[in-house]
Amino acid sequence: MRRFTLTFSLALTLSTPSFAAKAKNPVAERLNEAGVVFSEIMSAPDKGIPRDLIEKSHCVVVVPGLKKGAFIVGAKYGKGFITCRKDHHGWSAPAAVRVEGGSFGFQIGGSETDVVLLVMNERGANRLLSSQFTLGGEGEILSWSRSRGVFAGISLQGATLRQDLDDNEALYGKKLENRDIVRGHVAAPRSAAKLLGLLNKYSPREHS
Repeated sequence: MRRFTLTFSLALTLSTPSFAAKAKNPVAERLNEAGVVFSEIMSAPDKGIPRDLIEKSHCVVVVPGLKKGAFIVGAKYGKGFITCRKDHHGWSAPAAVRVEGGSFGFQIGGSETDVVLLVMNERGANRLLSSQFTLGGEGEILSWSRSRGVFAGISLQGATLRQDLDDNEALYGKKLENRDIVRGHVAAPRSAAKLLGLLNKYSPREHS
């Protein structure tokens, strides 16, 4: 009887929302997946983002697994992260973003599509760190996508990129603004290790 009571109590504890929240953080998992996506793209022979462009970039946005159905008909939705260069060296803690709507200039289909944006100057970085930004044909922001192994440049004309305060809270414990995370002195979560490690590998120098 005592063994049954202990087993039942443990099962009840495991099933409670508070325990589940501590055991699994989907935002942290998505951040780790962003690192996996970036690693796979950069390690693909002759298909990765040119390293010299990463060297020149001010910020990087990675959106792993933009959703399928909406992607085909034109209304898209995805969640990802932005990180920018620090004042002296390395890359900032990542901040959460959402991509919604717009029309892709190159629709390659597939179940899910990974998207990477490089922000090439400080003006573009400041615009992307606002609460909401509409993407267009700006030369200051370069974009690529990957689906079913196909990797190509795309246009994100009309899509909006906005900060996700709820996901920031899931990572940092409070609803921080993206600008405060990227421009401040916020410590990166452990789930950012892969993405930041790769960025420091491919572009460790101070940006001039």
